[in-house]
Amino acid sequence: MSIYGSLYTGISGLNSNGMTMSVISDNIANMNTVGFKRSRASFQDIMAYPVIGVGTESYVGRGNMLSKVDNEMTQGSLQNTGNGLDLAIQGNGFFVVRGVQAGQDANFYSRAGQFHVDNEGYMVNLNNMRLQGYAADASGDISTVLGDLQFKDSTSPVSATSTVDLSVNLDAEAEAIPAGFDVADPENTSHFSTTITVYDSLGAARDVAAYFTKTADGSWSWNAVVDASDSASGNTEIQASGTLAFDTDGKLVTVTTASNSFNFDGATANQAIEFDFGDPISDGGSGLIGSTQFASSSTVTSQGQDGYPAGDLQTVLIDEEGMIVGTFTNGQRRTMGQIALADFRGNGLRRMGGNLWQATTESGDALIGAPSSGTRGGISSSLLEQSNVDLASEFVDMIVAQRGYQANSRTITTADQLLQEALQMKR
Repeated sequence: MSIYGSLYTGISGLNSNGMTMSVISDNIANMNTVGFKRSRASFQDIMAYPVIGVGTESYVGRGNMLSKVDNEMTQGSLQNTGNGLDLAIQGNGFFVVRGVQAGQDANFYSRAGQFHVDNEGYMVNLNNMRLQGYAADASGDISTVLGDLQFKDSTSPVSATSTVDLSVNLDAEAEAIPAGFDVADPENTSHFSTTITVYDSLGAARDVAAYFTKTADGSWSWNAVVDASDSASGNTEIQASGTLAFDTDGKLVTVTTASNSFNFDGATANQAIEFDFGDPISDGGSGLIGSTQFASSSTVTSQGQDGYPAGDLQTVLIDEEGMIVGTFTNGQRRTMGQIALADFRGNGLRRMGGNLWQATTESGDALIGAPSSGTRGGISSSLLEQSNVDLASEFVDMIVAQRGYQANSRTITTADQLLQEALQMKR
């Protein structure tokens, strides 16, 4: 009976070492699979049976059996791809994707960060499963509800100019023109001018000429003129005006605005544009930050405005915390959402194929939240996590499994020879 038992014990050894080779083969086959985690077969001995007739209690084993195939969740190396939608997790966690896999429509988890935007604006993986995260509204505020990440609004709307920042130095030695500025003769009734590009309610660029005229010592008038081709009236006209006053040290004392209502052709009427010339002393400023009046040539020291035209989504940037920031062709940036990551207390996820994992009772429920929070790692853009398979280690394990298989096959052939000897005892 013991010889027959050794046959079956040897078979268990063949099965276990053959299973080890299957696991090793799977690891080697996936050595270049993005986000793959190597497996390791664990075995245990089979319950032993007692040896009858021995004075003390003794047992002989019946071989071994597969106990579990574990997955090693160690970090894989990161490879730079140059694609901003390729993502890698540094530390713990999994991307959350939703779709159908093996007949189940549910959330699945993956370390493979190969994403792209489909024709509906959703961020999807290679299996067209939708990446999960938190959407952002038009102002960039992040929702707390987990859902599909979709770039529904891929345009940046127009923002009409409401403020112009203009800092100039006006020549203190200029001869005053007491009669002031005449829009019909701007060249002879002003000392200095500059052109500012602003945007109307439709996002069209409009050129506004700002003229400065010295009317008395320390006193200047400013006039914002819109050309006939841009004016709603079809005439060249002053659409904003006011005064600047300086003290004998060249400091800006006061700024006044007589009007600032612009009417551009084809756009919303009475567009208010505030002109900011600096920090006058009357408002508690130093009078030196911004416009000044010194005895040197008149010049523009700084100029800007807050309007911009419509723009289309140009690039997407993703930071360590999973924030998705869109850059538009008009130079604007806007937060468009945040990627979610999931972590698990246990290491018992089920492999589902397609670089996907599923939660089990052994792993526990997914702990979903923002990257770089809790136990979740951070996200690196333009990188992909490679497989954590070490080819050299797999080859060593392969040699051990091969030798184990050969040794167990020898126990079977030896047991067979013993049976042959027993059969030949009676002839």
